[in-house]
Amino acid sequence: MNRPLRLLIIHPCVGRRVGQRDYIRTWKMQPLPPALMAALAKATLGTRVEILFLDDRMDLIDENLNVDLVCLSVETYTARRAYQIAGIFRRRKIPVVMGGFHPTLCPDEVMRFAESIVVGEAEESFPRLLLDFVAGRMDRIYRVEKRPSTRVRPDRSIFQGKRYLPIGLVEYSRGCRFSCDFCAITAAFKASHTHADLGQVLEEIEEVRRPGQLIFFIDDNFASDPESARVLCQVLKGKGVRWVSQASSTATWDPELLNVMRESGCQGVLVGLESLNETALKTMRKSFNLKNGGHVETLARLSQAGLRVYGTFIFGYDTDTPEVFETTVEFAIRHGLFIAAFNHITPFPGTPLYRRLEEEQRLVYDAWWMDSRYRYNEIPFTPRGMSREELERGCLDARRRFYSWSGITRRFGSHALLRQGARMSFNYWIINAMHQRDVMGRSGMPLGDANDTRPLVECAL
Repeated sequence: MNRPLRLLIIHPCVGRRVGQRDYIRTWKMQPLPPALMAALAKATLGTRVEILFLDDRMDLIDENLNVDLVCLSVETYTARRAYQIAGIFRRRKIPVVMGGFHPTLCPDEVMRFAESIVVGEAEESFPRLLLDFVAGRMDRIYRVEKRPSTRVRPDRSIFQGKRYLPIGLVEYSRGCRFSCDFCAITAAFKASHTHADLGQVLEEIEEVRRPGQLIFFIDDNFASDPESARVLCQVLKGKGVRWVSQASSTATWDPELLNVMRESGCQGVLVGLESLNETALKTMRKSFNLKNGGHVETLARLSQAGLRVYGTFIFGYDTDTPEVFETTVEFAIRHGLFIAAFNHITPFPGTPLYRRLEEEQRLVYDAWWMDSRYRYNEIPFTPRGMSREELERGCLDARRRFYSWSGITRRFGSHALLRQGARMSFNYWIINAMHQRDVMGRSGMPLGDANDTRPLVECAL
């Protein structure tokens, strides 16, 4: 190729209803995988590459774009839409490459819709793919089993001119050392955990931070390696950074870590509380949530450290009955969670949960993420303690109650940490109002764009 490679990077949306134009606002955070691909492409090819980035959540895809190669990072929820997008270009004989969690978990499926796939992390394999493509010999699959020793700094210049939520996203660590049976991240990273170079992370923070803006460390489990988390927090102390992240309840077993997190600017953490039922927690391999006083003491320690909580709960394990919803919502309100999620368990491919439900013949669809009949928030398996309809309705009612004005007001009035200062009070009401509005926003949404009724284009074997 005697001219620069014209590389199109697309971030696929989850789905779109017939006639829908506006997309769900709370889902419009900057997607870091495309920025990582852009950085790797520039580091590999330099001036020999021209990059165009489209975010399918807000950009129209011109089906006549003149490009040489199309790249998509694919998650299970975006797989069907990614295959639709691939078809747009493959009908014109433009090759498509896919990487991300879904190709890592379902490589045989994804290879049906792409000329090449990247399995595992992309730092080493994606540059090889690009060099091979330029040389005219791209392989069908690029697989790296080992974790990368270094990471490239994402090229966020591709986000210019796009309206994302005003939150700065930075990745410090990847993976998690736990083996929860429903978790696709654990399945993809095989219960391992790595972290980036500290200096690079600090540079990224300075790049994305704006006055008053919150930094979101998108780490799968910020405290999976407590020592590396402690090192970052010590460096952040005194820098005026306000940040949030995700952490397991085990982080609360270390009071010193909680304190240094707060001193470094941490405003709160997402914690997977998951269930109030001991048997369910053991089944999902999260019995560590039961240790050191369980949920009550976990939340008490976080509150004492001045950290607010985004608690997540999942329903549908065999011990769950219709009564579980009211009990769980009351617990979440009584303990003053800043926000909370109430979702059914989702059997992601490659997880022990999926394999168990498949063996028990309880999956409603062969591959729910591929089925045009499936709708977001639908239950894709047969529960034991209630019907599919009861489980779906129970999750929806739990969100309605938690984000009702009475639920929001009750939490705000009884927990001083939620109204600590004018800015925190303002954020509490705005964020909870956004979630209240979004209770029904995604339910019933198809996976993939319902406006595109063309058949998916499969590769010739």
